[in-house]
Amino acid sequence: MPVEFLTDVEAAGYGRYAGPLARADLDRVFLLDEEDLALIGLRRGEHMKLGFALQLVTVRWLGTFLEDPLDVPASVLDPYENNSATGSAWLSASTR
Repeated sequence: MPVEFLTDVEAAGYGRYAGPLARADLDRVFLLDEEDLALIGLRRGEHMKLGFALQLVTVRWLGTFLEDPLDVPASVLDPYENNSATGSAWLSASTR
């Protein structure tokens, strides 16, 4: 992707999480809805569901996939790890 129009700082940060996210951003962007849960549910194994969920919310937030899918900040990863269904503490809120 051409990045000539970005400053050096912007180009260096493109496609990466820039540190921990605010709780409001997590609740707004990283909340999984019923359609998301249906897509995630098609995956086999808890590790595949977690990985798919993380890629899904990452592409929403960054607009691209990470070069290293494991390069996710703890503030994003923790709620997904804490729930065995796919991992989100937001999953129950998602289905309200």
